[in-house]
Amino acid sequence: MTDRQQIFDSIAAQIAPFNKKGIDLSEATTFAGDLEWDSLTVMDFVAAIEDEFDIIITMNMQAEIENIGQLVDAVAKLKC
Repeated sequence: MTDRQQIFDSIAAQIAPFNKKGIDLSEATTFAGDLEWDSLTVMDFVAAIEDEFDIIITMNMQAEIENIGQLVDAVAKLKC
């Protein structure tokens, strides 16, 4: 199983093309607030994360994920 840092690094790499403002990423970085993503960007990003980790993130899970740390937790949970 990969550790949190590896998952964070991989997620950060996936965020890079969508990070138009060059925001410094941390586990507290929010998708809607800090990165200012709209719903279409979120959908594209979720698809990229699902492909990267070979997981499925349900709509219910997506609704609860507001920041990078929560996404790292969700990916870690789904991968084990």
